[in-house]
Amino acid sequence: MSDSRLSALPATDRPDVAARLRDALLGASFTADGLLELLGAPAYAALARSETVPALRATQGDTPLEALVRLFLLQQPVPHARVAGVLPVEACLESGWLVRVGGDLGGDLAATVDVRPYGGPGGEDWFIVSDLGCAVGGAGGIGSKEEGVVLGVGGASTTLAGITVRTPVASALDLGTGSGIQALHAAQHATRVTATDLNPRALHITALTLALSGAPAADLREGSLFEPLKNGETYDLIVSNPPFVISPGARLTYRDGGMGGDDLCRSVVQGAGERLNEGGFAQFLANWQHVEGEDWQDRLRSWVPSGCDAWIVQREVQDVTQYAELWLRDAGDHRGDVAEYQARYDAWLDEFEARKVKAVGFGWITLRKTSAAVPTITVEEWPHPVEQPLGDTVRAYFDRLDYLRARDDAALLADHFKLVPEVVQEQVGLPGAEDPEHVVLRQNRGMRRATKVDTVGAGFAGVCDGSLSAGRILDAIAQLMGEDAVLLRDRTPAQIRLLVEQGFLEPVR
Repeated sequence: MSDSRLSALPATDRPDVAARLRDALLGASFTADGLLELLGAPAYAALARSETVPALRATQGDTPLEALVRLFLLQQPVPHARVAGVLPVEACLESGWLVRVGGDLGGDLAATVDVRPYGGPGGEDWFIVSDLGCAVGGAGGIGSKEEGVVLGVGGASTTLAGITVRTPVASALDLGTGSGIQALHAAQHATRVTATDLNPRALHITALTLALSGAPAADLREGSLFEPLKNGETYDLIVSNPPFVISPGARLTYRDGGMGGDDLCRSVVQGAGERLNEGGFAQFLANWQHVEGEDWQDRLRSWVPSGCDAWIVQREVQDVTQYAELWLRDAGDHRGDVAEYQARYDAWLDEFEARKVKAVGFGWITLRKTSAAVPTITVEEWPHPVEQPLGDTVRAYFDRLDYLRARDDAALLADHFKLVPEVVQEQVGLPGAEDPEHVVLRQNRGMRRATKVDTVGAGFAGVCDGSLSAGRILDAIAQLMGEDAVLLRDRTPAQIRLLVEQGFLEPVR
């Protein structure tokens, strides 16, 4: 869709049609696996970059699956006769999933929305609905520049879905639901799902996504952030991929929050504390400003609401020029008038200069409601590759915080530990040197952390198999190294705590 007009949306009061359409799509293998097999990996990957030419070349045949790809992903008119052999055409026309092109009863049909197959974590075949031209993100820009356009699945969406803790809960809140992907995931493990959005079009599309995916309906509420919630309403899980872009104006609802700087992200994080049940998680993607003369970690610590542990991970930092270019391209502004593009670029830089912003960080924020007297706040930078999904890794991290909080050094040394599987040791030093300069422990799973340890730390980790207490192991190391066992017991617990907190060692319960 190249013009700016948003199409009329399919009806949400026809679950029977959505169910029939879903059956037809599945029957034709219009699934994530089916697309990969049909298109091949290069053309499938190109779709995620908003490049459609390889997929167009791969769908020139006459199979039902090729017709559906052209119809729902590539926005190509398809002859009525071809569609009628695959879909319940009259019901889809009546309920608004399809329209006739040119008004010819026997002519071509076109889709009114994008429908992208999406594989669930348990192998489920789901479908994400979005506005035409917006099923996939990428440097090509969105398909419409209307303020209320609703995007489909992007890298941010899948990142948040992957880091979310997936324990069974009674209630979940998807704040700023967009096309409904987070609500869809939550519906698999939450008894009740509430989804909010300032954009009524997004709520409509979320209802379509859930229906077409065969998921239970959510409680959909229109309004900004926490405003649609009732007084005292709390949840076990809150997730949000908010409109976090730091921009000079609220031009596109899906990305621009309408608040100055990173105030929207701060508001989301600070507002979540009073909406969480004890032990509940709130997980967000966010952008934050790196302001001249200010520690960015201190800035983020100030966002954390009282009564919450927090784990904040900065995954990427961009200077202000890179950041402005990224989001100008995301909106397709680079393909428009040059003078207009330059003026918008100028406006972004003016905004950053006025706020003394030198760079913008991107990352994950996880809160957990706790009754601990002193909550733990960890803010770190980890730009390295990780292994998604990370939901279990996130949950385990907070479990370890509880464990460490409950044990003083004496209790820690009395406990038994095991080295986590998939941890390897690397020795770094000059070739031919008798001893390494330092030893690194590295995880091959989850966060894939690497941490430098001393000789004692490496020796301790290497013999942790759960059979001996930490204190007994340190006593043996002291004897081997000719050190004072009491002094070694005094100085080593801090290193053990770090190895436990970062997931290299696990207590034997």
